Amino acid sequence: MEQRAVSIPLRVVAQDVVLALFITVMQVQGTVAKVAIDGAPRPLADLGNLGYALLALSGLVVAVRRRWPVPVFVTTALASLVYFSLDFPDGPGWLGLFVALYTLTAYGDGRRSLVTAGVGITVLAVGWLVAAADIEPRAAIGWVFFRIGASVMSAALGESVRSRRVIAAEAQERAELAERTREEEARARVDAERLRIAREVHDTVAHAIAIINIQSGVTAHVLDKRPDVAREALQAIEQTSSRALREMRAILGVLRDDDDGRVPYPGLGQIDELTTKARDAGLDINLEQTSPAAPVPSAVGSAAYRILQESITNVIRHVGPTRVTVALNPGADVLELRVTDEGRRAAPGDRPAPAHLPAQQSASSAKPGRGILGMRERCQLLGGELDARPTPGGGFEVTARLPLAPTGARR
Repeated sequence: MEQRAVSIPLRVVAQDVVLALFITVMQVQGTVAKVAIDGAPRPLADLGNLGYALLALSGLVVAVRRRWPVPVFVTTALASLVYFSLDFPDGPGWLGLFVALYTLTAYGDGRRSLVTAGVGITVLAVGWLVAAADIEPRAAIGWVFFRIGASVMSAALGESVRSRRVIAAEAQERAELAERTREEEARARVDAERLRIAREVHDTVAHAIAIINIQSGVTAHVLDKRPDVAREALQAIEQTSSRALREMRAILGVLRDDDDGRVPYPGLGQIDELTTKARDAGLDINLEQTSPAAPVPSAVGSAAYRILQESITNVIRHVGPTRVTVALNPGADVLELRVTDEGRRAAPGDRPAPAHLPAQQSASSAKPGRGILGMRERCQLLGGELDARPTPGGGFEVTARLPLAPTGARR
């Protein structure tokens, strides 16, 4: 069996040394006392005090039982076999062997230590029984069976202690793993909430800024010539900014402990208002909406609203005044939203956009933003799909399919 290098505290080493001295004294002194009462066929002093040496060896070796459990067990087992084979007097000379067996299984590695203990006990039992074959009186052979039974009990006790230690360590590991898992889940929820807030802020601010930009341009153009139109544009700016502020309060309200100032998230009920504002910004919007057969879940309605809002914002920002068709078809299982624009309307002196660029990007020299990515993330969070591609006529089409029973992000 492979020996493992362990670091043993000095206090534990001192305890083992004291235990080894105690066992040595008990084995030697107990055997001497028993010989004085019952006598012995062979004195401990025979063969150059070999009996004393074997008793002392099997006791003193216990001092290093934790560092080298297998060699200590082998040493005590051989000492016991030699001792009883040479017919030295019976006595408490098996104390060191029992402690070595307990240590072998208690500090071993389970299966291999049990196999080693089992093989060793078997060899010891055979050796003890052979050595006691001609023992007199015959009733004294009971001590042989006592040694065999005590050896088995010592190994079983050590295995029980080891099993309890392993179970406790595994329970501690599971508790630590559960704690780490809870912390990771908490961090994941925080990250998901941060992403949700960032997405909501992006959609709200981008849409509001796009409309305000268009209306402010109209105001600057007609301020002197048509004050009434300029007044209407300023009113649109005021309404758009006011609504954006309310939505921002609702979005950021989750960061506060109270519910003051929160408003419901927009859904399908606000689509008419959204398309009206888009018309005020110069888009020619045709809304084709089918009444849903059943109420649409709020998460699906909010996602559809945000996708439509982002699509309209992209048209305002990258294309300008054009015709947009919005088709909203709630089915039995899926809500389908399709937003199609006809592309940038050609004006005298304008050069056509490159054919390889989508209309919503070719009209702007800026780098494409995260609008389409954000829409796709919204769909995936609900288990839906989003397709965004240019149309043959130079326009752009966004199609979102949202399941009415959200299943979570698809892998």
